[in-house]
Amino acid sequence: MRKRKLSLLVSSIIFSLSSYAAGVITLEGNYQGKNLFVQNPFTGSGVGFCAFEVSINGQVSTDELQSSAFEIDFTPYQLTIGDKVIVTITHKDDCKPKVLNPEVLKSKSTFEVVPNSMKVGMDGTLSWTTKAESGKLNFVVEQYRWNKWVKVGEVEGKGKPAAASYTVKVIPHSGENKFRVKQVDFSPQPRYSDPVKFRAVIPEVTFGPLKADKEILFSDETMFEIFDMFGDIVKKGFGKAVEIGALKKGAYYINYDNKTGETFIKK
Repeated sequence: MRKRKLSLLVSSIIFSLSSYAAGVITLEGNYQGKNLFVQNPFTGSGVGFCAFEVSINGQVSTDELQSSAFEIDFTPYQLTIGDKVIVTITHKDDCKPKVLNPEVLKSKSTFEVVPNSMKVGMDGTLSWTTKAESGKLNFVVEQYRWNKWVKVGEVEGKGKPAAASYTVKVIPHSGENKFRVKQVDFSPQPRYSDPVKFRAVIPEVTFGPLKADKEILFSDETMFEIFDMFGDIVKKGFGKAVEIGALKKGAYYINYDNKTGETFIKK
């Protein structure tokens, strides 16, 4: 009889522990001024609802969870647009709630460049000032060269609505240059600034004859791209000399400075 009681007690403890077993859903992002909505099914046993605790940035929410759907209200937490948010939803192990609009925590590109703030200094520094950012997204700096926009820099956004200033070192080519910045969020299209133009008063770069078919020499340092006859990039970078000894024999196209599609033969 004693053994039977002990066995029942152990079984009761195991059942009690398993009934409290839990899973956790964690969402991280930036506050965008909108609340989350959660679909909250019954537990697998059909008794009670699935989610039983929600916390925001470590603080337990007082939202009512005992319903088939509930709202996670961020208002009590005095968040400002762009603030970091970590939401955890603790639920029973035999079911799983569903967050219906998790995208509201994803940073959205809303920046505006303050008029006349984007410019390129004589030292090759691109600077600009933004307003109305709503999340920390990187700014990608692009330069228009070789008949396309080319990435030439990147800086982390500050993600706040107030004015924010940025600088990135760029490498102008000879003649007229165009630069712009963009942000990529979860939407299909990036958000771009208007391009800024800048005329660099520097000599044009040229490239000379091959040196024993192992090297290309430019007259000055420059960005460059080398393509094979199939249009595939085989080398790119920045410098005054390019080693080409490993390239196969044949014709190649080269973009450099503000020149596009010039050719050379690797013998």
